[in-house]
Amino acid sequence: MTDMGSFQEAVTAWAAGGPGDPARELAARLPVRAAVLLEGPSDVAAVSALAASRGRNLAAEGICLLSMGGAMNVGRFARLLGPAGLGLRLTGLCDEAERRYYARGLERAGAAQQGFFACAADLEDELIRALGVTRVEELVRAEGDLRALQTFLRQPAQRGRTSQQQLRRFLGTTRGRKIRYGRVLVEALDPDGVPAPLDGLLTSL
Repeated sequence: MTDMGSFQEAVTAWAAGGPGDPARELAARLPVRAAVLLEGPSDVAAVSALAASRGRNLAAEGICLLSMGGAMNVGRFARLLGPAGLGLRLTGLCDEAERRYYARGLERAGAAQQGFFACAADLEDELIRALGVTRVEELVRAEGDLRALQTFLRQPAQRGRTSQQQLRRFLGTTRGRKIRYGRVLVEALDPDGVPAPLDGLLTSL
């Protein structure tokens, strides 16, 4: 069955140098009206979780969440999906330190920049600040990762870092952990406590 997942796979293959016809055909058939450009799968998990908590089905609305595999790829995806490509509306999240890559890539693709929302450090940092260190530690315990966290905190490299910095680093230490906690942290947010970049993105869609 044709679905948004098939379109995501077709676009990812196209961006990697594959043929563009499958993505073009799926974009017209679904139809797709907007693409949300995100750096990685943990960001996709977080945006998906927030949409679900608000009763929205983004795929049914013609909105595709795309993991680009890093900020440096934004120009390539914007070129394929924006005004010079499929003509989709582009939006997404970026880290403040990487805003310049987005600005340059979007400008070269002839795409608007105002639909992109910047996180101060990254989305995990925004979520940890929104929930607070104590609440995040409770969630880590509930997920069965307390012992792993305690072992991580004993590492010499963690000395001198704030608790928030330590938690942020911990989430990225094991493959798949950032993706899982992208969902877990968002689901734990109070409705009025959603970080501004994430809230702004979803509200704009």
